[in-house]
Amino acid sequence: MGERKRETPKPHQKLSRHHHSVDDINRLQVSALTSAAAGAGGGDGGGVVERERDRDNVPDNTQDTTRDRERQSAFLNRDTAGKPNRFGWRSWSSHRLSDLSARKVLDWLREPSSNKGNSRVTTVVATPGQGSDRTQQVSYSDSKIIGNGNFGVVYQAKLCDSGEQIAIKKVLQDKRFKNRELQIMRKLGHCNVVMLKYFFYSSGDQSEEVYLNLVLEYLPETVHKLARRYKSNRQTIPISFIKLYMYQLFRALGYIHSLGVCHRDIKPPNLLVDPETGVLKLIDFGSAKVLSAGEVNVAYICSRYYRAPELIFGATDYTTSIDVWSAGCVLAELLLGRPIFAGDNSVNQLVEVIRQLGTPTREQLAQMNPNYKDTRFPEMRARPWHKS
Repeated sequence: MGERKRETPKPHQKLSRHHHSVDDINRLQVSALTSAAAGAGGGDGGGVVERERDRDNVPDNTQDTTRDRERQSAFLNRDTAGKPNRFGWRSWSSHRLSDLSARKVLDWLREPSSNKGNSRVTTVVATPGQGSDRTQQVSYSDSKIIGNGNFGVVYQAKLCDSGEQIAIKKVLQDKRFKNRELQIMRKLGHCNVVMLKYFFYSSGDQSEEVYLNLVLEYLPETVHKLARRYKSNRQTIPISFIKLYMYQLFRALGYIHSLGVCHRDIKPPNLLVDPETGVLKLIDFGSAKVLSAGEVNVAYICSRYYRAPELIFGATDYTTSIDVWSAGCVLAELLLGRPIFAGDNSVNQLVEVIRQLGTPTREQLAQMNPNYKDTRFPEMRARPWHKS
């Protein structure tokens, strides 16, 4: 018996369950949306439509609503198995459509994923950093880890539509703490502050884990790395460079302070630099806060070498001047080639400050923290700059 030839379906014929035409996919998408709106798709489907409906009507400071939107966004942006079919969409596998929730259908329809050579392309549903809250698909590739710490992980990647290099900061949303970074960064727009391009949520290994992903401008260098390179070569940073960087740092601080924002973690690793143009941009607003008069703030903030004395004394009603102190420490470090106040702990840090600047007066102690105004410290004079 001769081998039976496989017929190619004609445009007007329906395809099998495993090969859906573009029209079929469009119909399925509309059907899934309709079913979700009617509640036929279960809780999952209803959540997707609810997210679209409530996008412009989310009550302020409503944690439950915000957390629900985060989970829904994370679901849409999760990594799912399956290879793209000939239309670029993920395959349906062998499950019946009636067994799938509307959200899963939408997930497959909305998340094309492809591999071009050795470059994996990731497509997510993201919100612009400034302006409209209308979500859109954003594709990026060539992602690699360039930094990590207690805050999370930072990736370098490339936007597929423009080829622009970006940094993606991925932070676990801890329910015990309030994350102000996103809401602050969406308010900022300055040439010396890193720009938030997009943000999106993704899920983790555990069912309740939700990650906030901030898509940021990418600059290849930090002031910290630059200073270390000069030091390893036994060279000093040119004064013209120091002036250029400090001018831009104080411009950034002047801008955010005018909005009431205190960065609270000024240090060389948080200052990005473009070596080609000399442009400096302030990054990492994970510790930032809008300070309000009379509001109690945490005192244990800011990296130790750059921590203002009032923070060491436990003040909770400080101002944006703590950023200015930190910036002064950065300036001294660039000039000296090392941190000017390098204490091993908080007490030793205070000793280093007094050793360099002299014993604070009673009035200065009262301004930093009234509880210490009567504290007696050993009388020490400020050291001359050339002996520092």
